[in-house]
Amino acid sequence: MRTLDFKNLSVDIQNWIKNYIDSANADGVVVGLSGGIDSSVTASLCVNAIGKKKVIGLGLPCESTIEDLEDAKLISRHLGIEFMIIDLTKPYNQFLELFHPVIKPNTISNANIKPRLRMIALYYVGQSLGKYLVAGTGNRAELAIGYFTKYGDGGVDFEPLGMLYKSEVRELAKVLEIPKNIIEKPPSPGLWPGQTDEGEIGLMYNTIDEILYRMDNNLGFEGVNREDVNKVKDMMKKAEHKLLMPPMFEITQ
Repeated sequence: MRTLDFKNLSVDIQNWIKNYIDSANADGVVVGLSGGIDSSVTASLCVNAIGKKKVIGLGLPCESTIEDLEDAKLISRHLGIEFMIIDLTKPYNQFLELFHPVIKPNTISNANIKPRLRMIALYYVGQSLGKYLVAGTGNRAELAIGYFTKYGDGGVDFEPLGMLYKSEVRELAKVLEIPKNIIEKPPSPGLWPGQTDEGEIGLMYNTIDEILYRMDNNLGFEGVNREDVNKVKDMMKKAEHKLLMPPMFEITQ
């Protein structure tokens, strides 16, 4: 893996955030705080970039665990930012009830409603406050393999961590002095009880990072399980549509 100076990296990302916010003539940033490492690091970078008074944290539980919400409260206190809690469980259940007579859902179709409701909430709050942009919290591994919900947590205005491998996000979290329990907790989107990123993906983030790093730098895969390499490549192929604008039919003369 590459060697980075994470103190300098944090400054570079913070300058990039500030320049982006300024260029968009925005008033501030809204961040959905899940209690996980990615959203905590994103919020911290935004606070350092534009000041805590211009960063709003949203806790948007939707059948979520109490522990995750408590960790979201913890990071908001740690950063000194305003934190709003809007429980989306009731509208989520009402939405399901509307379709109950005519649609037979599955686990994924139900689960993906949650991040899409959160996306609506983030933009609603951001636009109600003025011109607050929605900060994305995706890292290189998640974005590459499509481990996010299209028009859900993928519906954002900018991605500060989008080019950082998961292992690098952890190192950056240490430099930013994110609480230890948040750094060390198993990553999870929290869409159903007991769900973890690595359990659902079927690969450890360290393995995904290593494969992506070798792909990004045109290196070979010696010493890496070939089945793991093929799995990552397959996920990347299937996720291409999530990272592109919708294709349009072109009229040619």
